[in-house]
Amino acid sequence: MLTLYDCSTAPSPRRARILLAEKGVPFETVAIDLRKGEQFGADFRAVNPQCTVPALRTEEGPVLTDNAAIAAYLEARQPEPALLGRTPIEKAEVASWHWRAEFEGLMAVAEALRNASPAMVNRALPGPNDYPQIPELAQRGLARAQQFFAALDERLQDRDFIASGAFSLADITAVVAVDFARVVKLKPAEQFANLRRWRERLAQRPSIGA
Repeated sequence: MLTLYDCSTAPSPRRARILLAEKGVPFETVAIDLRKGEQFGADFRAVNPQCTVPALRTEEGPVLTDNAAIAAYLEARQPEPALLGRTPIEKAEVASWHWRAEFEGLMAVAEALRNASPAMVNRALPGPNDYPQIPELAQRGLARAQQFFAALDERLQDRDFIASGAFSLADITAVVAVDFARVVKLKPAEQFANLRRWRERLAQRPSIGA
């Protein structure tokens, strides 16, 4: 059985949980408490030297240590439901909007949080190395996230899903970004009507509560 190294309060492993739930793939969970710094302990470093979650131990043996690898693995292992698109155009569209949701949405919120939170002094980037906060990047992160949510709202004006006409990896990353934004006091699902309608629809999917 697959083993997911997880933290229930962190956005990145939530993406993996949603993927696994959508695919209907059973897995075991090992909880890693990021607040206590368990990701830096010797036991977890032996699993993932990058000291980040999620990490997915496959039945074949290798450990996948990022969401990109986990998504590629699960799509190949369990092709249905297809979450990366079906046709070449759909695959390109999902890839494009997934990249935007990650870079312009999720990473922008993380940039705002990590460069402003007193709890993350010298932890401006995840991983085994310490990096100092840059306060100006916190403001830039807020601006970037707000611009992305406005663009996402426009995209969803006449669509049920972000890309390919079906629920996809782009929706997974975007919904995690939208929900995660509350940590920096952004509430896009309240601010934007189309985005709110989309978020309410996704709430009906059992996987979103994973």
